[in-house]
Order: sequence, then C-alpha cells, then structure tokens
Amino acid sequence: MLDKLKDLNKLRKMQSEMKKQLEQIFVTHEKDGIKIVVRGDKHVEKVEIEGDENKLMKDLMNDAMKEVDKKVEKQMRGQLQELGIPGL
Repeated sequence: MLDKLKDLNKLRKMQSEMKKQLEQIFVTHEKDGIKIVVRGDKHVEKVEIEGDENKLMKDLMNDAMKEVDKKVEKQMRGQLQELGIPGL
C-alpha cells in the first residue's frame, strides 16, 4: 500500500511539472482578421478580431474548455477507479 502512495505522489509531481511546461508553450494563428493565442495547456491567452482584443470571446472559449476538462476528468476518474486506482 505504501508503494502505491509513493507512486501516486510521484505521478502527481510529474503532472504538476508537465502542466508548468505546457503553460510556457504558445501558438498563434491568424486568419481573415482574427488572431488567437493559445497556450500548450489549451488556455486561450488572447483573441483579436481586426486588431481589437475580444475578452468576451476569450473568456467564453476558456469557460468551454474548463467544462470539457471537468467532464473528461470525471470520466477518466471513473475508469481509473474501475481499474482499482482510487483517489486520482
């Protein structure tokens, strides 16, 4: 049991380190007067439409991403529990 806890802590630490790395990756795409900047962790940093920043669109996209992440996490958690890996 102690080994499983150590492995779980190690996994959580790796996850935290990976998240920090993903937050440092940026991708910018532009098309037809619209520019979007997204981090590696799928967080929308900026949305510009014809040179004007659109905070409402950015916030809406980030809220949608958070909702998707919650649903995916819930599904994954259930599947991991079925495998006998509780507490993730």
